[in-house]
Amino acid sequence: MIRSPLPQTDYMTSGHVGCPGCGATVAMKFALRALGEKTMMVIPACCWAIIAGSHPQCSLKVPVLHTAFATAGATASGLRAALDMRGDTETVVVAWAGDGGTFDIGFQALSGAVERNEDFIYVCYDNEAYMNTGVQRSSSTPFGTRTTTTPGASWKQTRKKNIVEALAAHRIPYAATASIAYPEDMIQKFQRARILKGGSRFIHVFATCPTGWRVPTDQCIKIARLAVQTRVFPLYEVVDGVRYTLNHDAAPRPVRDYLSIQGRFNHLSDVDCDKIQTMVDEDWMLLKRKATPWPPLKPAYDP
Repeated sequence: MIRSPLPQTDYMTSGHVGCPGCGATVAMKFALRALGEKTMMVIPACCWAIIAGSHPQCSLKVPVLHTAFATAGATASGLRAALDMRGDTETVVVAWAGDGGTFDIGFQALSGAVERNEDFIYVCYDNEAYMNTGVQRSSSTPFGTRTTTTPGASWKQTRKKNIVEALAAHRIPYAATASIAYPEDMIQKFQRARILKGGSRFIHVFATCPTGWRVPTDQCIKIARLAVQTRVFPLYEVVDGVRYTLNHDAAPRPVRDYLSIQGRFNHLSDVDCDKIQTMVDEDWMLLKRKATPWPPLKPAYDP
C-alpha cells in the first residue's frame, strides 16, 4: 500500500505558553496539520485555554472560541448551527477539551450533543488530571496515581473511566484513540474524522504531562509510546458504536516499564503493579473480543 505523505503545514506558532515537554501542544500541532485552515476551535477551561495565549494574541492560526468549562459540547453545537445558516459546510468545528472538561464537568453537554448526533469533532487531549489548576484527580486519573487530591497513602483506588466506550454506547459514527507518539496514525484518524461529516466524531488523544506525571521534559514521546506498547492505552477505532478495529496489536511490554519511569507511580508496591497489569490484561481481552468479526446470524426458524 502506498501511503500519502503526511501534511507538513503548521497552524500553530512557536509563541504558545505550554510547559516544556507538554504533550497537549504536540497533539494540537498534529491535529491542525490534519484538519487544515478551514477549522474553528471551541476551547473550554483547560490547559489549552492558557496555552493558546491571552487576547489579543493567539498561538493558533485558526479561529478560537473560548467557552465555559461545562459547555464545549453545547457551544460546538451552536457554532455548527451558525455556520450552517451561513451556508458554510466546508469549515469543520472542533471542540478541544482536557479530561476534566470531557470525562467530568463537560460530560453532560458532550453526551447531549452526541445523542443529537451534532456535526462536529470532539477531541479530548487526556493528561489524566486537572493539570491547569494544580494536578487534582479526575475520573480519567488511573488507578494507583498520586495527585494533590489523592496524596500519600490515599492514592487513587479506582479505575480510569473508559470514555471511548461511553461515547461508543451513544452509537456515534466514529470514535477513536490516538497517541502523540504515533503521528501517522493520529493524523490519519483526524483526516478520517474530518471527512465523515454529518454526525458526531470523538477522538481521545493520549497527551503526556511532565509536570503532573513527574517525569523529565524530554520523556514526553517515550512515555506516550510505552503507554501503547504496554496496552495501557490501546489504539483503536469504533464505527457506529459496534465495528471495532485495532490499530496496534504487537506483543506487549510489561506494564512496569510504563509505571516505573513516572514519579506519580513511584509509591506502588510489586503487588500494586501486578494488580494494574491484571487490569490492563482484562481490558485488552475485552477490547480484542469486540474487535473480533461477528459470526453470521442463524435464522430464527429453520424448518
